[in-house]
Amino acid sequence: MNLRRIAWSVTVLVCVVTAAILLLEGYYGYAGVTFAVALSAAINIP
Repeated sequence: MNLRRIAWSVTVLVCVVTAAILLLEGYYGYAGVTFAVALSAAINIP
């Protein structure tokens, strides 16, 4: 596994965890945007 794949995977993981926390706190709009960023980052994983 190369460094590029690790970096994008960590980015996706952090965004998903952040989106889950925001969702639990009731910030649905921010959670949706953060999840969309996670999906966009997941596309870049080679």
